Amino acid sequence: MKIRFLALAIAFSTIAMGASLSVADAQQNPALMAKINQTAPIPEARIPAYIKAAVNSPDRPAEDKALDEGRKPEQMLAFFGIKPGMQVADIWAGGGWTTELLSLVVGPNGKVYSQNIPKFPAKYQKIADQWHARIHGLPNVVEVATPFDAPELLPVAPNSLDAVLINMNYHDMVGLKLDRAKINQQIFTALKPGGVYGIVDHSAQAGSGDRDTTTLHRIDENFVITEIEKSGFKLAASSSALRHPEDDRTWFVFKKRGQTDRFMLKFIKPR
Repeated sequence: MKIRFLALAIAFSTIAMGASLSVADAQQNPALMAKINQTAPIPEARIPAYIKAAVNSPDRPAEDKALDEGRKPEQMLAFFGIKPGMQVADIWAGGGWTTELLSLVVGPNGKVYSQNIPKFPAKYQKIADQWHARIHGLPNVVEVATPFDAPELLPVAPNSLDAVLINMNYHDMVGLKLDRAKINQQIFTALKPGGVYGIVDHSAQAGSGDRDTTTLHRIDENFVITEIEKSGFKLAASSSALRHPEDDRTWFVFKKRGQTDRFMLKFIKPR
């Protein structure tokens, strides 16, 4: 189960954000929408068979599948273009929900680097145990127990990965004041030209910056876009597959799991 294992109740100062284009703003303005290329959910008929097979695999735990309705893994995997044979990474993998899906899609000719910190806080040891047990049963997954301030976050050569995903944990990286500029630069270096950096996270209110990262566990989409593009990435597309317009973005995300408004952003390393 994908759970944020370092959701610490620490008060952080609000950082003012620059005024840049957000998907939420674009939804109110067709001209802006075209600029960021937000896409509708992918029709079921266009979801590749290998992704459907991975999501419906009998090898996936029942507790993982119970999260699928709210997380729509087939949409995420297809939107980010995950394919058999790819070399990919799951950053802040938690219990490994995303890691296992990636493993099933890339198959025996692909590889998944599943990264977590070396030592989990005691209260999250169950998640650590779950992660270790899961990846030991996935032969195409490399366990990466590396702190976020390590000189090398991933044990890969430059320009070698096809995709790197962070699924609902970028806000925690911000809330814990990790050095995202360094992390994003390392990810940029690891990706091939044209490689995908995929981010899924819980939407905070527009203009709120990092205000809600440690309280509601949400983050302003604009804040994420601006920060990641500073590392050289270009926002290529955004999917509306996880949008919930009824969400006013004022409540704690674990209150109604799977019902938050979430942004799904696809960044590209320029060729």
